[in-house]
Amino acid sequence: MQTRRLGDSDLNISPIGFGAWAIGGGGWAFGWGAQDDQDSIAAIHEAIDLGVNWIDTAPVYGLGHSEEVVAKALDGLANRPFVFTKCEMVWNEKREISKSLKADSIRKECEASLKRLRVDAIDLYQIHWPEPDEDIEEGWATVADLKKEGKVRWIGVSNFSVGQLERANKIAPVTSLQPHYSLLNRKIEAEILPFAGRSGIGVISYSPMGSGILSGGVTRERVANFPEDDFRRRNKSYQEPLLTRNLHLVDLIRGIGLRHDKTPGEVAIAWVLRDPNITGAIVGARKAGQLAELVGAAGFRLSTQEVAEIEAFLVANPA
Repeated sequence: MQTRRLGDSDLNISPIGFGAWAIGGGGWAFGWGAQDDQDSIAAIHEAIDLGVNWIDTAPVYGLGHSEEVVAKALDGLANRPFVFTKCEMVWNEKREISKSLKADSIRKECEASLKRLRVDAIDLYQIHWPEPDEDIEEGWATVADLKKEGKVRWIGVSNFSVGQLERANKIAPVTSLQPHYSLLNRKIEAEILPFAGRSGIGVISYSPMGSGILSGGVTRERVANFPEDDFRRRNKSYQEPLLTRNLHLVDLIRGIGLRHDKTPGEVAIAWVLRDPNITGAIVGARKAGQLAELVGAAGFRLSTQEVAEIEAFLVANPA
């Protein structure tokens, strides 16, 4: 699989990265329901075998559990992928999640992630959300210090606006930005993507399949039977009137995919990767076999006509 350089770093990453959100399991505010750890490990191993060379996780995914599963999956592997994780979302003994960009909190988070991941340094350390906004400077300065100390190799942010990126850049260069970007969420196109391109900031988009709805495997029946602790029950993309609209969109990209022997998910991911400012897309998988149906997006290019077909649908059927 071809690689692309991430921002100003020495990290040459595959266009697709393994997303470890769902493997955190259920029992927390943004969980995807129960998850078997052996299935998660098998999915990670398959990703590596397919040429994926980076994993994106976060402490909050499963309240520490995702990072622990990633460590188990990578234990003893000679061909280890880069590991990216985050800070800022913390929880208490009642499993209640809050957000902190205070220096002491970030330092504690970093030490805990290093321990759970069983690594000496984190390849990319990212601020998960720019909240509280007034503490961005303190948080980013702390992350920059962790880089100087060798605890993390490169530093990035997630969900930042252009103004917040500019504030961070005054303190230390932002290597990467992780925004939400998909056919269902295009808010970053007007300002954020062009700014990242001009500034040399790498972009790794999350939820390129809209948390799975664009994968081609979602039906009304499946949505109706989501576990109670699956956060997608509260996701507007899975509720009417958007559910019907989004399933029609899946029909369209399924038809495009059939022309090239590609799945709807591969078309959705390829659409994200079509933008030259996007370095990579984070693609989640919960068991072996799933990523094999998606990884073909890395080398797939939509034609100008196919991009226009999709655009026409989106214009005629706004979210």
